[in-house]
Amino acid sequence: MRLKERVAIVTGGGSGIGEATVLRFVEEGAKVAIVDVVLEGANRVAEAAKEKGGEVLVQQTNICKKDEVDKMVAATLDQFGKLDILINNAGINRDAIAKKMTEEQWDQVMDVNLKGTFLCSQAASIPMMEQNYGRIVNTASIGALGNIGQANYAASKAGVMGLTKTLALELARYNITVNCVSPGATKTPMTAKMPPEFAEKLTKKIPLRRFAEAIELANAHLFFASEESSYVTGQIVFVDGGISLGF
Repeated sequence: MRLKERVAIVTGGGSGIGEATVLRFVEEGAKVAIVDVVLEGANRVAEAAKEKGGEVLVQQTNICKKDEVDKMVAATLDQFGKLDILINNAGINRDAIAKKMTEEQWDQVMDVNLKGTFLCSQAASIPMMEQNYGRIVNTASIGALGNIGQANYAASKAGVMGLTKTLALELARYNITVNCVSPGATKTPMTAKMPPEFAEKLTKKIPLRRFAEAIELANAHLFFASEESSYVTGQIVFVDGGISLGF
């Protein structure tokens, strides 16, 4: 088991890539705090994890609020005694052409995707520094390279990439690695809302000619969370079927 006795927090753990990551980590021996703003999904994932023999903790947290994030980390430490891994997976989109994008749409996306990633990393890094060990894995997107109708989303995910590299430099002395997984089109509840004709058009642009399965992103999270990546930090890996090669 690659994560035996490790303790992980997975934000956005109640569905999609987060759900797949929670279940993959449990299979590899980790104890997992499932964090989501919606309890229904988190509780459902927790039951699935327990069926696999996993030890989990469900936490309803708004990652845009520092006090809630601090409580999230404290509760994880109280339950499991330490924190080894943080998977910053939670994210949202509020798409609109730039000239029509509202300030609220901009702020919502920046708050969750970028500020939330920072707040969770900041809080988690404190116990990690104390134990001189940690793995932080952030989530960017192929959208960071630019996408019509996603000025807010693209900016937030590009910011996550810059944040990843800076945190990697700052935390390396504490034996904490910080890396970033950048998904392309992935089968999740979010992409399930795409019009079929748009999904078909997008698929044709992907060299591998298909959307990713959530487990394929979970496996990338697993690599960065495990000892197999012990000498890798500050890196951004596109798990996108090759579509970024066309940019």
